[in-house]
Amino acid sequence: MSALKKYELPPLPYKNDALEPHISAQIMELHHDFHHKGYVTGANAAVEKIEKVVKGEVSGYDWAGIVRNLVFNLNGHRLHNVFWNNMGPAGSKGGGKPGGKLADLINLQFGSFDKFKQIYSELMKSLTGSGWTILYYDEESGKLTFTTVENHFINHIVDLPVVLLLDEWEHAYYLQYKSNRNAYLDAWWNVVNWDDAEKRLQRHLR
Repeated sequence: MSALKKYELPPLPYKNDALEPHISAQIMELHHDFHHKGYVTGANAAVEKIEKVVKGEVSGYDWAGIVRNLVFNLNGHRLHNVFWNNMGPAGSKGGGKPGGKLADLINLQFGSFDKFKQIYSELMKSLTGSGWTILYYDEESGKLTFTTVENHFINHIVDLPVVLLLDEWEHAYYLQYKSNRNAYLDAWWNVVNWDDAEKRLQRHLR
């Protein structure tokens, strides 16, 4: 049997400066190379701790704490994997409006893209503290739906696939936008990769 794999930090799908002027190269470098890498390191450390517990090499352990640490770091890793690909350079892969089945669903449920954008923006701006806002596709109802994440502890509805999400932690915007988080949220619409969101939706359409 081969050795168990470790979690790895994937490279960004574009250069650090690809999202400028909306998200600076300095932010992208720090966000990916330090913060995302930290979650990968933390997830691997948590798994290693579990393996030691299983082997009887650790005493006095706290299962609740171990699992909470794993959830925090592994969700941080996987949320970022979606986040990087959900964005693209403005004017090429980023910005504009969605097409395909995603556009059809948005128009059906919200009446127009502008209304959807208004609702999603209101949800993003209502989030308190650090976290994420997420657009899901519910396979059972065939509808798009929203949820939020506090830190990385997801208010998760089981089996709802992520279509689009936004990182609202301070390290995602503070170096450029300071305390004006809403300006970052407004700028983010210019780098949304609707092609990636469409592909994520298509995987789960029946």
